[in-house]
Amino acid sequence: MGLELKQISTKVGGHTHLYPLSLSPRTNELTVLLGATLAGKTSLMRVMAGLDSPSSGTVWVDGVDVTGQSVRHRNVAMVYQQFINYPSMTVYDNIASPLRLKGELSENDLDKRVRNIAERLHIDTYLSRLPAELSGGQQQRVALARALVKNAPLTLLDEPLVNLDYKLREELRDELTQLFEAGESTIIYATTEPSEALILGGYTAVLAQGKLLQYGPTREVFHRPINLAVAKAFSDPPLNVIDGQNTAEGILLAAGITLDIKLPAAQLTKDALVTVGLRANAFTLQKTPGSLKLNAEVALTEISGSDTFVHVSTPLGSMVAQVPGVHVIELGARLPIYLQPSLAYVFDQNQILMHAPHDFSTQSFEAVWG
Repeated sequence: MGLELKQISTKVGGHTHLYPLSLSPRTNELTVLLGATLAGKTSLMRVMAGLDSPSSGTVWVDGVDVTGQSVRHRNVAMVYQQFINYPSMTVYDNIASPLRLKGELSENDLDKRVRNIAERLHIDTYLSRLPAELSGGQQQRVALARALVKNAPLTLLDEPLVNLDYKLREELRDELTQLFEAGESTIIYATTEPSEALILGGYTAVLAQGKLLQYGPTREVFHRPINLAVAKAFSDPPLNVIDGQNTAEGILLAAGITLDIKLPAAQLTKDALVTVGLRANAFTLQKTPGSLKLNAEVALTEISGSDTFVHVSTPLGSMVAQVPGVHVIELGARLPIYLQPSLAYVFDQNQILMHAPHDFSTQSFEAVWG
């Protein structure tokens, strides 16, 4: 499905949910809507589906203006955060229900499609059970299967894994990635988690407070955020932000620390103020070539999967370092951490990106994300 949103906005009462934005998701590709809670992801999806009409602007499908057309007249599949199944129907009948409603398949073809999607989502052994007899993860698989079995040209997934535990999210995310690659549907997937956007790949639209900030290939948006707001939205833990000044020697930070980053003269005048952004992986506990030593005091440690996030106080302010492995570090401990200038982003006074790490094409997501 060729979907195009032209300068759409939505307002409810005096509150603006979406400011005017235009977006053309890549046809038959995955587009991730990335943003914090209340960024506008669900509002945008509801306009795409036809559940809501935009306050201004138009919605086009395959070159036809469908603005205001009801969801009943659109071939759309949608899965919400809270999975919804028919409690009195078996798993088989839940999955088959949208196909039976359309009435376009023979019973034999319908059966093949139901069993195929059930097998791919690993719920084929539960087809005769009722949803209440399944675990939460299995019930979410049923809801996903019912949406995906339609082979709808537009499939909208609104944070479908958010209510599942970490292991189930990881398993389902892998399964969905494979399904998306094999399908012929334009997929829109909303998430608040930058790591999920990176794992899913495809394309990413970054939203914040109802505004579309950037859209492009996920890898490109992550490595080349057009401004500080995108860099913050695409960083978890939060981006380390430091004030700096452009000098002939490089970017001067607090405590006399200078980053060996030379900005093109045409981009910025000497002594202009800049903002430096450093993701947590830009700090290490071991010295590396070109790294800068900072004396730090540990304020908090968080273990997340196979990484440890170390919150420290430094001469540059409070920072978060991402350390591979599980580490137990005593609170209040004093230790050196090392800043890698090669991983620094620099933004001008208008918070527009001026400098980014070079040659990210050879780096895997795992390398930059941890």
